[in-house]
Amino acid sequence: MSVQTFEVGEDEEGMRLDRWFKRRMPMLSLSHLNKIVRTGEVRVDGARVKTATRLAKGQSVRVPPLKLAAPVAPAEEISATDLRALQDMILYEDRDLLVLDKPSGLAVQGGSGTKHHIDGMLVAMPNEQGNRPVLVHRLDRDTSGVLLVAKTRRIAADLGEIFRSRQARKIYWALVEGVPKPAQGRVSLYLAKGPGMEDARGARNEAGARERIEKMRVAEHGDEDARHSVTYYAIVDKVAPRLAWLSMKPVTGRTHQLRAHAEAIGHPIIGDPKYGAKQANDPRRNDPLRTIPGAVERKLHLLARRLILPHPGGGTLDVTAPLPPHMQSAFDLFGFDVKRFDPIENAPE
Repeated sequence: MSVQTFEVGEDEEGMRLDRWFKRRMPMLSLSHLNKIVRTGEVRVDGARVKTATRLAKGQSVRVPPLKLAAPVAPAEEISATDLRALQDMILYEDRDLLVLDKPSGLAVQGGSGTKHHIDGMLVAMPNEQGNRPVLVHRLDRDTSGVLLVAKTRRIAADLGEIFRSRQARKIYWALVEGVPKPAQGRVSLYLAKGPGMEDARGARNEAGARERIEKMRVAEHGDEDARHSVTYYAIVDKVAPRLAWLSMKPVTGRTHQLRAHAEAIGHPIIGDPKYGAKQANDPRRNDPLRTIPGAVERKLHLLARRLILPHPGGGTLDVTAPLPPHMQSAFDLFGFDVKRFDPIENAPE
Protein backbone atom coordinates (compact mmCIF):
# COMPACT_ATOMS: atom_id res chain seq x y z
CA MET A 1 0.00 0.00 0.00
CA SER A 2 1.34 3.46 -0.93
CA VAL A 3 0.83 6.80 0.83
CA GLN A 4 -2.82 7.88 0.68
CA THR A 5 -4.65 11.11 1.44
CA PHE A 6 -8.22 11.16 2.78
CA GLU A 7 -10.61 14.05 3.23
CA VAL A 8 -12.51 14.28 6.53
CA GLY A 9 -16.22 14.04 5.80
CA GLU A 10 -19.10 15.99 7.31
CA ASP A 11 -20.09 12.93 9.35
CA GLU A 12 -16.56 12.82 10.84
CA GLU A 13 -16.55 16.41 12.15
CA GLY A 14 -15.11 16.51 15.69
CA MET A 15 -13.98 12.86 15.68
CA ARG A 16 -10.71 11.95 17.41
CA LEU A 17 -7.96 10.82 15.08
CA ASP A 18 -7.70 7.36 16.67
CA ARG A 19 -11.47 6.85 16.34
CA TRP A 20 -11.25 8.02 12.73
CA PHE A 21 -8.61 5.37 11.98
CA LYS A 22 -10.61 2.69 13.78
CA ARG A 23 -13.64 3.58 11.70
CA ARG A 24 -11.82 3.81 8.36
CA MET A 25 -9.24 1.04 8.93
CA PRO A 26 -10.60 -1.36 11.57
CA MET A 27 -7.81 -3.89 11.05
CA LEU A 28 -5.09 -1.38 12.04
CA SER A 29 -3.65 -2.18 15.47
CA LEU A 30 -3.55 0.56 18.10
CA SER A 31 0.18 0.00 18.69
CA HIS A 32 0.97 0.53 15.00
CA LEU A 33 -1.24 3.63 14.88
CA ASN A 34 0.54 5.09 17.91
CA LYS A 35 3.90 4.47 16.23
CA ILE A 36 3.08 6.15 12.91
CA VAL A 37 1.50 9.12 14.69
CA ARG A 38 4.47 9.47 17.06
CA THR A 39 6.97 9.39 14.19
CA GLY A 40 5.04 11.99 12.22
CA GLU A 41 4.10 9.70 9.34
CA VAL A 42 0.46 10.67 9.85
CA ARG A 43 -0.24 14.31 9.04
CA VAL A 44 -3.40 16.44 9.09
CA ASP A 45 -3.26 19.35 6.66
CA GLY A 46 0.48 18.79 6.61
CA ALA A 47 0.96 19.15 10.38
CA ARG A 48 2.01 16.61 12.99
CA VAL A 49 -0.80 15.50 15.28
CA LYS A 50 -1.64 13.31 18.27
CA THR A 51 -4.07 10.41 18.40
CA ALA A 52 -6.42 12.57 20.50
CA THR A 53 -6.48 15.38 17.91
CA ARG A 54 -10.03 16.33 16.87
CA LEU A 55 -10.66 16.46 13.12
CA ALA A 56 -12.62 19.07 11.19
CA LYS A 57 -14.64 18.66 8.01
CA GLY A 58 -12.55 19.08 4.86
CA GLN A 59 -9.16 18.45 6.47
CA SER A 60 -6.71 16.17 4.66
CA VAL A 61 -5.30 13.17 6.50
CA ARG A 62 -2.03 11.73 5.18
CA VAL A 63 -1.85 7.98 5.76
CA PRO A 64 1.44 6.11 5.19
CA PRO A 65 1.69 2.48 4.07
CA LEU A 66 0.06 0.41 6.81
CA LYS A 67 0.51 -3.02 8.35
CA LEU A 68 -3.00 -4.40 8.61
CA ALA A 69 -3.93 -7.60 10.41
CA ALA A 70 -5.71 -10.19 8.31
CA PRO A 71 -9.41 -10.54 9.14
CA VAL A 72 -10.50 -13.70 10.91
CA ALA A 73 -13.22 -14.27 8.32
CA PRO A 74 -14.14 -12.56 5.06
CA ALA A 75 -15.56 -9.13 5.85
CA GLU A 76 -18.53 -9.60 3.53
CA GLU A 77 -19.53 -12.80 5.37
CA ILE A 78 -19.36 -11.08 8.77
CA SER A 79 -21.27 -8.08 7.45
CA ALA A 80 -24.04 -10.21 5.94
CA THR A 81 -24.55 -12.10 9.21
CA ASP A 82 -24.52 -8.92 11.29
CA LEU A 83 -26.80 -7.11 8.85
CA ARG A 84 -29.44 -9.85 9.06
CA ALA A 85 -29.23 -9.85 12.86
CA LEU A 86 -29.58 -6.07 13.06
CA GLN A 87 -32.48 -6.03 10.62
CA ASP A 88 -34.29 -8.57 12.80
CA MET A 89 -33.87 -6.21 15.79
CA ILE A 90 -35.36 -3.09 14.15
CA LEU A 91 -38.43 -1.70 15.93
CA TYR A 92 -38.49 1.60 14.05
CA GLU A 93 -36.46 3.24 11.28
CA ASP A 94 -36.49 6.53 9.39
CA ARG A 95 -33.89 8.55 7.47
CA ASP A 96 -32.27 9.85 10.67
CA LEU A 97 -32.26 6.99 13.16
CA LEU A 98 -32.88 3.37 14.08
CA VAL A 99 -34.49 1.91 17.19
CA LEU A 100 -33.34 -1.64 17.94
CA ASP A 101 -34.78 -4.30 20.23
CA LYS A 102 -31.55 -5.44 21.85
CA PRO A 103 -31.63 -9.05 23.05
CA SER A 104 -30.41 -10.13 26.46
CA GLY A 105 -26.82 -11.34 26.46
CA LEU A 106 -25.56 -9.17 23.59
CA ALA A 107 -23.17 -6.40 24.60
CA VAL A 108 -23.71 -2.89 23.26
CA GLN A 109 -20.00 -2.03 23.15
CA GLY A 110 -16.73 -3.93 23.40
CA GLY A 111 -14.82 -4.44 26.62
CA SER A 112 -12.12 -6.72 27.97
CA GLY A 113 -12.33 -9.78 25.75
CA THR A 114 -15.74 -8.86 24.29
CA LYS A 115 -15.45 -8.98 20.51
CA HIS A 116 -19.08 -9.34 19.41
CA HIS A 117 -21.28 -6.35 20.19
CA ILE A 118 -23.83 -3.97 18.65
CA ASP A 119 -21.27 -1.21 18.07
CA GLY A 120 -19.13 -3.55 15.98
CA MET A 121 -22.12 -4.99 14.12
CA LEU A 122 -23.18 -1.51 12.96
CA VAL A 123 -20.26 -1.54 10.51
CA ALA A 124 -22.57 -3.72 8.39
CA MET A 125 -25.00 -0.80 7.89
CA PRO A 126 -23.03 1.99 6.15
CA ASN A 127 -24.89 4.83 4.42
CA GLU A 128 -24.28 6.10 0.87
CA GLN A 129 -21.13 7.91 2.03
CA GLY A 130 -19.79 4.79 3.71
CA ASN A 131 -20.44 6.12 7.22
CA ARG A 132 -21.77 3.72 9.83
CA PRO A 133 -24.58 4.39 12.35
CA VAL A 134 -23.65 5.74 15.80
CA LEU A 135 -24.79 4.58 19.24
CA VAL A 136 -26.68 7.21 21.20
CA HIS A 137 -26.92 5.49 24.60
CA ARG A 138 -26.16 2.12 26.21
CA LEU A 139 -27.87 -0.82 27.86
CA ASP A 140 -26.23 -3.44 30.06
CA ARG A 141 -25.35 -6.70 28.30
CA ASP A 142 -28.12 -8.61 30.10
CA THR A 143 -30.81 -5.90 29.73
CA SER A 144 -33.22 -6.27 26.81
CA GLY A 145 -35.17 -3.68 24.89
CA VAL A 146 -35.12 -0.26 23.25
CA LEU A 147 -31.73 0.92 21.99
CA LEU A 148 -31.43 4.16 19.99
CA VAL A 149 -28.97 4.47 17.10
CA ALA A 150 -28.34 7.57 14.95
CA LYS A 151 -27.55 7.25 11.25
CA THR A 152 -25.12 10.20 11.26
CA ARG A 153 -22.85 11.85 13.82
CA ARG A 154 -24.84 15.08 13.48
CA ILE A 155 -28.08 13.35 14.51
CA ALA A 156 -26.15 11.52 17.26
CA ALA A 157 -25.02 14.89 18.63
CA ASP A 158 -28.61 16.22 18.56
CA LEU A 159 -29.92 13.12 20.33
CA GLY A 160 -27.07 13.23 22.85
CA GLU A 161 -28.10 16.74 23.82
CA ILE A 162 -31.71 15.57 24.22
CA PHE A 163 -30.53 12.88 26.65
CA ARG A 164 -28.23 15.27 28.54
CA SER A 165 -31.04 17.80 28.97
CA ARG A 166 -33.31 15.00 30.27
CA GLN A 167 -35.92 15.45 27.57
CA ALA A 168 -35.84 11.69 26.93
CA ARG A 169 -38.40 9.70 28.93
CA LYS A 170 -37.38 6.10 29.60
CA ILE A 171 -39.60 3.42 31.08
CA TYR A 172 -38.30 0.02 32.19
CA TRP A 173 -40.13 -3.11 33.33
CA ALA A 174 -38.62 -5.45 35.90
CA LEU A 175 -39.61 -8.48 37.97
CA VAL A 176 -38.20 -8.17 41.48
CA GLU A 177 -37.96 -10.38 44.54
CA GLY A 178 -40.66 -9.63 47.13
CA VAL A 179 -43.15 -6.76 47.07
CA PRO A 180 -41.80 -3.23 47.70
CA LYS A 181 -43.50 -0.91 50.19
CA PRO A 182 -44.77 1.65 49.42
CA ALA A 183 -46.30 0.48 46.14
CA GLN A 184 -45.11 3.66 44.44
CA GLY A 185 -41.97 5.50 45.40
CA ARG A 186 -38.85 7.48 44.58
CA VAL A 187 -35.32 6.17 45.10
CA SER A 188 -32.68 8.89 45.55
CA LEU A 189 -29.15 7.69 46.26
CA TYR A 190 -25.52 8.46 45.58
CA LEU A 191 -23.77 5.69 43.64
CA ALA A 192 -20.07 5.05 43.12
CA LYS A 193 -18.03 2.24 41.62
CA GLY A 194 -17.32 -0.58 44.04
CA PRO A 195 -14.58 -3.23 43.89
CA GLY A 196 -14.79 -5.64 40.98
CA MET A 197 -16.20 -9.10 41.56
CA GLU A 198 -16.00 -12.40 39.74
CA ASP A 199 -19.11 -13.27 37.77
CA ALA A 200 -21.24 -15.44 40.09
CA ARG A 201 -22.22 -17.62 37.13
CA GLY A 202 -18.59 -18.45 36.39
CA ALA A 203 -18.90 -16.73 33.02
CA ARG A 204 -15.88 -16.35 30.79
CA ASN A 205 -15.23 -13.65 28.23
CA GLU A 206 -14.48 -14.33 24.57
CA ALA A 207 -10.79 -14.68 25.40
CA GLY A 208 -11.61 -17.54 27.79
CA ALA A 209 -10.75 -15.67 30.99
CA ARG A 210 -13.03 -15.59 34.03
CA GLU A 211 -14.95 -12.33 33.88
CA ARG A 212 -14.62 -9.76 36.60
CA ILE A 213 -17.66 -7.56 36.62
CA GLU A 214 -18.16 -3.99 37.72
CA LYS A 215 -20.59 -3.34 40.54
CA MET A 216 -21.89 -0.03 41.87
CA ARG A 217 -22.25 0.67 45.58
CA VAL A 218 -24.39 3.06 47.59
CA ALA A 219 -22.18 6.00 48.59
CA GLU A 220 -22.38 9.15 50.66
CA HIS A 221 -22.58 12.67 49.29
CA GLY A 222 -19.03 13.92 48.95
CA ASP A 223 -17.47 10.45 48.49
CA GLU A 224 -14.98 10.14 45.66
CA ASP A 225 -16.75 9.45 42.33
CA ALA A 226 -20.18 9.50 44.03
CA ARG A 227 -22.95 10.65 41.69
CA HIS A 228 -26.57 11.36 42.50
CA SER A 229 -29.18 9.02 41.02
CA VAL A 230 -32.98 9.16 41.04
CA THR A 231 -35.58 6.58 39.98
CA TYR A 232 -39.36 6.54 40.24
CA TYR A 233 -41.03 3.13 40.51
CA ALA A 234 -44.55 1.72 40.75
CA ILE A 235 -45.93 -1.79 41.22
CA VAL A 236 -47.98 -2.82 38.18
CA ASP A 237 -48.90 -6.29 39.49
CA LYS A 238 -47.64 -8.77 42.08
CA VAL A 239 -47.70 -12.31 43.40
CA ALA A 240 -47.47 -11.44 47.08
CA PRO A 241 -45.24 -11.95 48.97
CA ARG A 242 -43.04 -13.66 46.41
CA LEU A 243 -42.41 -11.12 43.67
CA ALA A 244 -43.64 -7.99 41.92
CA TRP A 245 -43.73 -6.51 38.45
CA LEU A 246 -42.32 -2.98 38.62
CA SER A 247 -42.42 -0.15 36.14
CA MET A 248 -39.39 2.07 36.64
CA LYS A 249 -38.58 5.54 35.33
CA PRO A 250 -34.94 6.65 35.77
CA VAL A 251 -34.49 10.41 35.96
CA THR A 252 -30.69 10.13 35.85
CA GLY A 253 -28.64 7.64 33.84
CA ARG A 254 -25.98 6.12 36.09
CA THR A 255 -24.25 2.79 35.50
CA HIS A 256 -26.46 -0.09 36.67
CA GLN A 257 -28.79 2.47 38.25
CA LEU A 258 -32.02 0.45 38.24
CA ARG A 259 -30.28 -2.74 39.35
CA ALA A 260 -28.47 -1.00 42.20
CA HIS A 261 -31.65 0.85 43.27
CA ALA A 262 -33.69 -2.35 43.29
CA GLU A 263 -31.10 -4.02 45.54
CA ALA A 264 -30.90 -0.92 47.76
CA ILE A 265 -34.63 -1.01 48.57
CA GLY A 266 -34.36 -4.73 49.38
CA HIS A 267 -35.95 -6.07 46.19
CA PRO A 268 -33.27 -7.10 43.68
CA ILE A 269 -34.25 -7.85 40.10
CA ILE A 270 -34.80 -11.54 39.44
CA GLY A 271 -31.89 -13.21 37.68
CA ASP A 272 -29.40 -10.43 38.42
CA PRO A 273 -25.95 -12.04 38.87
CA LYS A 274 -24.45 -8.84 40.33
CA TYR A 275 -27.09 -7.28 42.54
CA GLY A 276 -29.24 -10.29 43.30
CA ALA A 277 -26.58 -12.32 45.13
CA LYS A 278 -27.42 -12.30 48.85
CA GLN A 279 -24.81 -12.21 51.60
CA ALA A 280 -24.65 -14.89 54.27
CA ASN A 281 -26.04 -12.53 56.94
CA ASP A 282 -28.88 -11.28 54.71
CA PRO A 283 -32.23 -12.34 56.25
CA ARG A 284 -33.67 -12.67 52.74
CA ARG A 285 -31.17 -15.39 51.88
CA ASN A 286 -33.31 -18.30 53.04
CA ASP A 287 -36.73 -16.64 53.14
CA PRO A 288 -39.14 -19.30 51.80
CA LEU A 289 -41.77 -16.64 51.08
CA ARG A 290 -39.45 -15.09 48.49
CA THR A 291 -38.38 -18.27 46.75
CA ILE A 292 -38.65 -17.89 42.96
CA PRO A 293 -40.07 -20.94 41.12
CA GLY A 294 -37.54 -23.03 39.27
CA ALA A 295 -39.50 -22.52 36.04
CA VAL A 296 -38.33 -18.89 35.96
CA GLU A 297 -35.16 -18.59 33.88
CA ARG A 298 -32.12 -17.23 35.72
CA LYS A 299 -31.71 -14.36 33.29
CA LEU A 300 -31.96 -10.69 34.19
CA HIS A 301 -35.67 -9.77 34.16
CA LEU A 302 -35.16 -6.15 33.12
CA LEU A 303 -36.57 -4.62 29.93
CA ALA A 304 -36.04 -1.16 28.45
CA ARG A 305 -39.74 -1.09 27.64
CA ARG A 306 -40.37 2.36 26.15
CA LEU A 307 -38.50 5.44 24.96
CA ILE A 308 -40.18 8.80 24.32
CA LEU A 309 -38.29 11.89 23.15
CA PRO A 310 -38.40 14.84 20.74
CA HIS A 311 -37.37 13.70 17.27
CA PRO A 312 -34.51 15.84 15.86
CA GLY A 313 -36.46 16.07 12.61
CA GLY A 314 -39.64 17.25 14.35
CA GLY A 315 -42.46 15.58 16.26
CA THR A 316 -42.09 12.90 18.91
CA LEU A 317 -40.39 9.51 18.82
CA ASP A 318 -42.28 6.96 20.93
CA VAL A 319 -41.17 3.32 20.64
CA THR A 320 -42.10 0.29 22.75
CA ALA A 321 -40.22 -3.04 22.91
CA PRO A 322 -41.94 -6.40 23.38
CA LEU A 323 -41.11 -8.71 26.27
CA PRO A 324 -38.04 -10.87 25.62
CA PRO A 325 -38.77 -14.64 25.63
CA HIS A 326 -37.59 -15.27 29.21
CA MET A 327 -39.75 -12.44 30.61
CA GLN A 328 -42.72 -13.48 28.48
CA SER A 329 -42.46 -16.97 30.01
CA ALA A 330 -42.46 -15.47 33.52
CA PHE A 331 -45.43 -13.23 32.71
CA ASP A 332 -47.33 -16.25 31.39
CA LEU A 333 -46.43 -18.26 34.50
CA PHE A 334 -47.72 -15.59 36.89
CA GLY A 335 -50.68 -14.45 34.79
CA PHE A 336 -49.39 -10.91 34.25
CA ASP A 337 -51.12 -8.96 31.46
CA VAL A 338 -48.96 -6.49 29.47
CA LYS A 339 -52.10 -4.39 28.85
CA ARG A 340 -52.55 -3.72 32.55
CA PHE A 341 -52.52 -0.03 33.58
CA ASP A 342 -48.99 1.20 34.22
CA PRO A 343 -49.00 3.80 37.09
CA ILE A 344 -45.54 5.11 36.20
CA GLU A 345 -46.87 6.65 32.99
CA ASN A 346 -48.08 9.67 34.97
CA ALA A 347 -45.20 9.85 37.45
CA PRO A 348 -43.40 13.20 37.84
CA GLU A 349 -40.75 14.07 35.27
